[in-house]
Amino acid sequence: MILIDQPFASDFLIKTIKENKFQIVETSIAKEMIDDCSLNWISENEAIDIYKNRADFPIYTNSENAIGWIEKNLPFSELPAKIQLFKNKIAFRELIKDAFPNYFFKGVKFEDLKTITEASIQFPLIIKPAVGFFSLAVYKMDNWEEWASTQPKIKTEIDSFKKMYPKEVVDATSFILEAYIEGEEHAIDCYFNEKGEVVILNILHHIFSSDKDVSDRVYSTSKEIFEMYYAEIEQFLQLIGKKADLKNFPMHVEIRIDKNKNIIPIEINPLRFGGWCTTGDISWFAFGINSYEYFLQNKKPDWKTVFNNRQTNKYNLIVLDNNSGIKESAIESFNYELLLKDFKKPLNLRKVDYKKYRVFGFLFTETSIENNTELKYILTSDLKKYIIFRK
Repeated sequence: MILIDQPFASDFLIKTIKENKFQIVETSIAKEMIDDCSLNWISENEAIDIYKNRADFPIYTNSENAIGWIEKNLPFSELPAKIQLFKNKIAFRELIKDAFPNYFFKGVKFEDLKTITEASIQFPLIIKPAVGFFSLAVYKMDNWEEWASTQPKIKTEIDSFKKMYPKEVVDATSFILEAYIEGEEHAIDCYFNEKGEVVILNILHHIFSSDKDVSDRVYSTSKEIFEMYYAEIEQFLQLIGKKADLKNFPMHVEIRIDKNKNIIPIEINPLRFGGWCTTGDISWFAFGINSYEYFLQNKKPDWKTVFNNRQTNKYNLIVLDNNSGIKESAIESFNYELLLKDFKKPLNLRKVDYKKYRVFGFLFTETSIENNTELKYILTSDLKKYIIFRK
């Protein structure tokens, strides 16, 4: 069963639903987004009845906006509680704290941030909304002076994004402060099957321009990235699955891995893969793996076979967030054609209403393992080169 909601459903996801005749819940939002009567639409009441008869029935959402529908219509099931266990970063830390006893974290209400004392926290640290998305209001601070100077920035950013997403997706009433972990950040798409076994569908390296960078600009996946950490990641995910008793449950996971291959979780996004159909779709571009089919059909990739013909390439997801410092109201348009010319092998470009979401779009590319020139460039670009100003 698939539950579609704003802001975006990719052509690839819709094509997958259609070809497999997957059940799709006929909400008013889904019908507004997908004008295709030939899909296997089921009514909201039918979807509710399915869950009443089988509590662990597989359900996939393209967006966390759908959490509101689940909380409203499936309160009799365990699903809302499991969602909140992961969506709320404080609850998630509480779930796993015995496995990471030395990891510092602290939940604080937004209005109480100003009462925090230097002695009560540890630097360096990361601050972010307890319920958040897309690196909104996320900051790294190395000392008390940076803590003080960042508070006004958080307030300004909250005011700017609170109308973009519902409270189930971004809720800035509470924040989590947590230790900054040295190491490389990775994102994983996976699901837990009907037996509670984890199935990994993708591993991406989240690349940053500096230790202060907390943006979502570049993610890359390749055979090399898989082979480096697959065993450790699988073991870590299985630990999470057992603690939360997960079955038929997809998720998008973000972690840091230090030089000794120790894994520290950052956050888990329930019932979906990467937002805006990004990491779910890149598995197809990169490996020929349809993550949506694999979850809903309870299949596991044969990675040895997959990598036979994919030895030397890297596949990249580029998030074109508006980091230019230019207000959207001052922008006439974005030159996507010029952007594409700066990449040797673009695979797919998705344009976004930047005035509404502060993101120009998403670009999928292919590069050789040894060629990082394109990625280094776009990683540090403020995108002003592509912005056309209003006259």
